[in-house]
Amino acid sequence: MASNSTWNHRQIKLFENALSIYDKDTPDRWQNIANATGKTVDEVKRQYQLLVEDVEQIESGKVPLPKYKTGSAKSFYQL
Repeated sequence: MASNSTWNHRQIKLFENALSIYDKDTPDRWQNIANATGKTVDEVKRQYQLLVEDVEQIESGKVPLPKYKTGSAKSFYQL
C-alpha cells in the first residue's frame, strides 16, 4: 500500500495506539502498524525512528520542557 510520507494528526494517533498494541515481540509488528495507519512498512519504521530520536533528544535535555502556567488543577479542569 503506497501512501504519502506526510503524517496527519489522526495517523500519528493511530500510529501511537498501534505501538501500544503491537509490542516488539509481536509477529509482523511493522505490518500490523502499517495496516492500522494506512502507511507502508517503510514509512512506519521511519516514523518510529523519528519518535526514538525525539525521545532521546528530550531525555538528554536538548529540548527544553514547556513552561506551564501554575494554578490549581481545579481551575484547569473548569476550562
